[in-house]
Amino acid sequence: MGYSDADGADRGGKTGSGRMSSESQQNQDRRERLRKLALETVDLNKDPYFMRNHLGTYECKLCLTIHSNEGNYLAHTQGKRHQTNIARRSARDAYEAQQASAVPAHVAKQQRKTVKIGRPGYRVTKQRDPTTGQRSLLFLIDYPEIDEGLQPRHRFMSAYEQKIEPVDRKYQYILVAAEPYETIAFKVPNREIDTAADKFFTRWDRETLTFTLQLHFKDKKVADMPPP
Repeated sequence: MGYSDADGADRGGKTGSGRMSSESQQNQDRRERLRKLALETVDLNKDPYFMRNHLGTYECKLCLTIHSNEGNYLAHTQGKRHQTNIARRSARDAYEAQQASAVPAHVAKQQRKTVKIGRPGYRVTKQRDPTTGQRSLLFLIDYPEIDEGLQPRHRFMSAYEQKIEPVDRKYQYILVAAEPYETIAFKVPNREIDTAADKFFTRWDRETLTFTLQLHFKDKKVADMPPP
């Protein structure tokens, strides 16, 4: 028995549509199985970056992202952004540990006995790159009484790590430390920083005992930095 072209086209359309629907359903089922498996095997209480906020949603303290449920957060932890940030954090921690271990034992012993003498003097200058239009910050910090053989160290701190001010995810902090001075922190916009060699650099002048740090934000539309 024959059939018309229209009948054949109609049958073909149904077959293709059914195949696509089946593949989509299989992918959805697979993602759901993986989510349930992760929920059963991963202890979120041991995740240092997992936090439930007062609104009942979930936050990643490393990436500063918000998620509607635990499954969504777990999916985020397997993504490229989270994995890249973990790799960066691990590399930074390893570098800081290496720098700390490089300090001679007799110097480290002297540091523990040092009495803090207050905050160092500093100057902060807001600038804009005339070529790229990028906003930048220049920090000049004076350490005339720094312990012999030492040089200032710096690191970035998220708003979630600090315990002094209410958490504001729009900002991050730059900490600079040098014995026997108190550690000082600068509050800057939580925007991506340009890490190119000519956009981010530090320098310790052993003659003037001045520490210089300059950074550029990748985003050209950055709000003014509040007082440190």
